[in-house]
Amino acid sequence: MYTKVYMYQIARSLAYIHSEGVCHRDIKPQNLLLNNATHEAKLCDFGSAKHLVAGEANVAYICSRYYRAPELVFEATEYTNAIDVWSMGCVMAELLLGNPLFPGESGVDQLIEIIKVLGTPTTEQIMAMNPNHTSFKFPQIKPHPWSKVFHKIAKTGDFSHAIDLVSKLLRYEPLSRISAFACLEHKFFDELRQPGVTMPNGKPLPQTIFNWTANEKQIIKEFGYKKLEPQVEKPLGV
Repeated sequence: MYTKVYMYQIARSLAYIHSEGVCHRDIKPQNLLLNNATHEAKLCDFGSAKHLVAGEANVAYICSRYYRAPELVFEATEYTNAIDVWSMGCVMAELLLGNPLFPGESGVDQLIEIIKVLGTPTTEQIMAMNPNHTSFKFPQIKPHPWSKVFHKIAKTGDFSHAIDLVSKLLRYEPLSRISAFACLEHKFFDELRQPGVTMPNGKPLPQTIFNWTANEKQIIKEFGYKKLEPQVEKPLGV
């Protein structure tokens, strides 16, 4: 439950900054503040953050290595907020595993670690990440099943939903990764929307979970995110 609450708030933070047009560009555990007393999670260190403009080039050497999206490794300069989504997937995987999922020692080694899990990217996938990049050549490796990546937790509780969520965040094609808002709607977080749900210690959920801003409410309405509000307990007989 605690892990779920922290994971939700990480996605919640990302949804907020993306709704304001900001890409953090350095999502990693060291930039997440977790309060064990209130169980609140907050995003910090916006030194690399930027408002991304479509068609405008950006620096490709950005984001800490273990959490760097593959399009950055492929030296893409016209990337999107999807690089934050990839980093968030890496952080969530680390919360579940207890160690980094892609611990590469260099840019190329980082990509090799990713390939060990996702398999060798196709030409179409490479073009989706960076249509101008053609220099990398790798042996053909098949994707490693997510159930085996998370084999230690795959059969515990509702972590099958957690694994499904991570698999939707960690995809080669930036456009195929679910957004931070869509992440919040995932089945893994349904428990947090149940009527009367509390933390295991009996305390209420952190207030930061459902305190939507006016801009976020507009995005929720525009894109039809219908599951983001907590469910209201109906009176008996209704």
